[in-house]
Amino acid sequence: MAAVLFDFSGTLFRIESAAAWLRTVLDDRGVALSGEESARTALALEAAGALPGGAPPLRVPEELAGVWEVRDESAALHRAAYTGLSRQVPLPDPGLHDALYDRHMAPGAWSPYPDAVEVLSALRERGIAVGVVSNIGWDLRPVFRQHGLDRYVGTYVLSYEHGVRKPDPRLFATACTALGVDPARTLMVGDDRRADGGAAALGCGVHFVDHLPVAERPDALRAVLDLVR
Repeated sequence: MAAVLFDFSGTLFRIESAAAWLRTVLDDRGVALSGEESARTALALEAAGALPGGAPPLRVPEELAGVWEVRDESAALHRAAYTGLSRQVPLPDPGLHDALYDRHMAPGAWSPYPDAVEVLSALRERGIAVGVVSNIGWDLRPVFRQHGLDRYVGTYVLSYEHGVRKPDPRLFATACTALGVDPARTLMVGDDRRADGGAAALGCGVHFVDHLPVAERPDALRAVLDLVR
């Protein structure tokens, strides 16, 4: 292998819990909820799928079905989809819906998986190029910079910057071109079998990891090092 492409959410990084997400925004805005009410609201937001990178919605409301399907194709669509889901849950201040969306883009809302730095560093030492290919509606580069992972990434290919989303092979092709590598010598690592599996149509190898909380997945990325020997 000459290169490894990684997905972002659920692969290299994991978003904070819905409870921590809500609590941070409430504290920042000076909004007081009882512990019981806060927990209940966090569960409702999680069920609604309002936290990007968190659990998918149990049900997408009919009026949001169209924007949900294309949410990763632009920043405006992404915000509209997720704040639309958030607004299914009553909050004490209407402005909290946008504040919650803004919080999920903060580098502090994300944690790298425990073995992410080790694996990316080892790939660089072996001379293997690294790219990030993500279905997303905002710029994740500051997350990588704050957590010290940006130094290992040769290119970022983000769906909202190209107007197409995985599994469209064009995103993977763009990453391979940017890195100057043959897709047949490239491995795509992700947690979504449909979206990330689209790389196979280009001739890339594909490897999947489970989208689990950070504490529950300490070393799944290390398998990548065996695959690129």
